[in-house]
Amino acid sequence: MHNKVMGIDLGGTSVKLAILSEKGELLQKWSIPTDSSDHGIKIMPDIIGSIKHHLDLYQLTSADFLGIGMGSPGAVDRSEGTVTGAFNLNWRDLQPVREIMERETGIPFFIDNDANVAALGEKWRGAGGDNDDVVFITLGTGVGGGVVAGGYLIHGTAGSGGEIGHMTVDPDGFECTCGKKGCLETVASATGVVKLARKHAEEYAGDSTLKSLIDDGQEITSKMIFDFAKDGDALAVIVVDRFSYFLGLACSHIGNLLNPASIIVGGGVSAAGEFLLKKVNKHFSGFAFPNVQQSTKLKLAELGNDAGVIGACYLVVAHAEKC
Repeated sequence: MHNKVMGIDLGGTSVKLAILSEKGELLQKWSIPTDSSDHGIKIMPDIIGSIKHHLDLYQLTSADFLGIGMGSPGAVDRSEGTVTGAFNLNWRDLQPVREIMERETGIPFFIDNDANVAALGEKWRGAGGDNDDVVFITLGTGVGGGVVAGGYLIHGTAGSGGEIGHMTVDPDGFECTCGKKGCLETVASATGVVKLARKHAEEYAGDSTLKSLIDDGQEITSKMIFDFAKDGDALAVIVVDRFSYFLGLACSHIGNLLNPASIIVGGGVSAAGEFLLKKVNKHFSGFAFPNVQQSTKLKLAELGNDAGVIGACYLVVAHAEKC
């Protein structure tokens, strides 16, 4: 009877939900807007209302489910099933998410940090090919990630295992929101690429459309920078090479430390695709230990926005497999 799992990917603008078989086939998928008004007091009731509505719609009951998994921003206490400090949800205080979910649905509930859960999604049904040793790096407005080693997520002693975005790659570099200097996030996120472009534009004297846009005070995006580089714009090529240098360096540290089967790159910036990966690979190979060069492969993520809900489902499946 218990042959389905539900995944929830809780984000600042929307909540994505999905029902999968325990083998990982996608059966149903939907989303609702995240209403973070009034300190996010409506978020959990909205999710529960939507779950109940869809169970009715598909004529399912709690008995059909092994469990519900959720990826959430903020500080997640996995054993207590709580979330604190999820500021983009306006959840400042402790939220007893598991207690509410299990009371309202009668289905066992599992929760982890959203970046970790996305890593599980790519490991299970994405570019990771269900290998037990996979690292996922997501390049978005920040740089997040998750480390799966020996089939288990690495959380560390205080939940900061896998803070890939805060690896120092340039000790004299830009200041980070975390208070340190030269974190990967300051150069490899969408905003980081733009920072690099502005910095190099100041020193660049040659011919470049990108430079003239920056000098003119125009709004520029990471996508524009990669597009200009593909077209051979001289400044954009320099910027993308610096970006690839820092990301390749970070990937070599990850590779040398963990020797995963794959380091998967996802998030908005990864839309630059093979063009980006080729350049990162060049620097990765230069810095990686010879055996790691041969055995750890850099790959592009495959699941896009579905990584979170699929990984949330895997929280349940992985728990069931261990029992």
